[in-house]
Amino acid sequence: MKFTKYHALGNDYLVIDPRNKNETATLKPEQIKTICDRHFGIGSDGILFGPQPSSQASFSLRIFNPDGSEAEKSGNGLRIFCRYLWDCKLVGDEPFSVETKGGIVQAKILNTGTFVRVEMGKMSFRSEDIPVAGRPREVLREQITAGDRTFQFCGATIGNPHCVILLDDISPSLAKQYGPLLYYETRYP
Repeated sequence: MKFTKYHALGNDYLVIDPRNKNETATLKPEQIKTICDRHFGIGSDGILFGPQPSSQASFSLRIFNPDGSEAEKSGNGLRIFCRYLWDCKLVGDEPFSVETKGGIVQAKILNTGTFVRVEMGKMSFRSEDIPVAGRPREVLREQITAGDRTFQFCGATIGNPHCVILLDDISPSLAKQYGPLLYYETRYP
């Protein structure tokens, strides 16, 4: 397998280019899990599978999470992908677009590749846009229980769903303890 590994603000992704003859058009979830595993695989926060053709944008991109699921969007993933396109000389200084499962984003490479600007789209807190189950509403400062603790949260989307927990103090151990419980919260279908 041929891949390129990049990072952006602490997120690291593998770019697998389907234009390489040895790459298949599809990756199975179990393959993705193994590839992304930090102990038994290459290790990454996900896989960027592209560039692919698009009838609506300059390029199309599929984004895979390390659990094998397909993501709608990733800000850092998109910036990495855009830099990859720059490094492959597929884009220059002119704006271009990338189609994702979460919609089309506009991108531009700045300062001869030093910076990448990606316009992710408009933020929405509307339950029907995110989606969050229940009556239609803005999902702001609601209660959510995970294990033995109740948190205040906001729901948001810019093409991919977010559950933002409002806390004064954060820590990696808190995220590891409650994050997996929140991931499967039934209000987020």
